[in-house]
Amino acid sequence: MSTPEHYFTASPASPAELRPLEASLRGRRVRVLTAPGVFSGDRLDPGTRVLLETVADPPARGHLADVGCGWGPVALAMAAASPGATVWAADVNERAVDLTARNAAALGLTNVRALEAGEALRRLRADGVELDEIWSNPPIRIGKAALHELLRSWLALLAPGGRAQLVVAKNLGADSLHRWLAEDVGADVTRAGTSGGFRVLTVTPQGPTRPTA
Repeated sequence: MSTPEHYFTASPASPAELRPLEASLRGRRVRVLTAPGVFSGDRLDPGTRVLLETVADPPARGHLADVGCGWGPVALAMAAASPGATVWAADVNERAVDLTARNAAALGLTNVRALEAGEALRRLRADGVELDEIWSNPPIRIGKAALHELLRSWLALLAPGGRAQLVVAKNLGADSLHRWLAEDVGADVTRAGTSGGFRVLTVTPQGPTRPTA
C-alpha cells in the first residue's frame, strides 16, 4: 500500500501555493492558509471535525499536544480553548508545521509551538515535559507498525492522569486500534463518541507505553 504524499516531509509552501480557507473550529470561524501537500489541505477533514465537536475543552493550563497537526485545526482549537496552556503541534511534514505556525500567528495564538515531530519529541523528552492531554487525528495510513510506534512514543509523555483523544475511521481500523491500546498498551480506552463513521477514543495509559526490548 502506498503512503499518501502528505505523510512525507515537504518544503514550506511558496507564496504562489498558499490559499485561504475558511473553517469553523469548535464554533469559531477562522480564516487560515493551506497548501497542497498537507493532510486535508482543501478543507477541514471530517474526522477532525468529529473530534473537535465531540471532546470537552482541554485543561486550561499545562502542556497539550496535537500529533499530526496538518495545517493546524486541532492545535488552533486547543490553543483558543486553553490560552493559559502551551500547545505543541507536531507533524513529520515541514510544510504542515510551517502552515500551523503561520495560522497560529495570524490568529494571535501565541501559545502554539509548531515543530517537526521528531524534534518535538526530542525537546519534550530533554526538558522533561509531561503532557496533560493529546488530541490527534492519527496518520492511520502510515501502516500499523509505524502507527503503533508513534502512539507509544507520544502516550509515554502523558503526565499521570493525562489522556489522549484520538479520532479514527471505523473502516480504517478504529475497533482494532481500540483493542491494541487496551490489550497491548494496557490503557484504559473508552469510546467518547461515534459520528459519520468515525470513533473518538479516550485513552488513559495505566502503565509503561514505551516499546519493550
